[in-house]
Amino acid sequence: MSCDHTTTLPTLPADPTDTCGDCVAEGNRHWVHLRRCLTCGHVACCDSSPRKHATAHHHATTHPVMQSHEPGESWRWCFIDERIV
Repeated sequence: MSCDHTTTLPTLPADPTDTCGDCVAEGNRHWVHLRRCLTCGHVACCDSSPRKHATAHHHATTHPVMQSHEPGESWRWCFIDERIV
């Protein structure tokens, strides 16, 4: 099941060398998984991570969709419709 927000954005490949830049800026290198904003490309840690930077990015920008940034995964989460695709 999709939503309008997820169908209008590209699928971006994961880069296993990426980090959560927000965590690194805070001196933290402990995140669980990475997510990538499909509006601006910002890479941030998931809600299973202590700092939850992907959700913080959405709240700060209102960019609607994050994609898994893990190798082999391409699912997306729409913050607006609270739907995984």
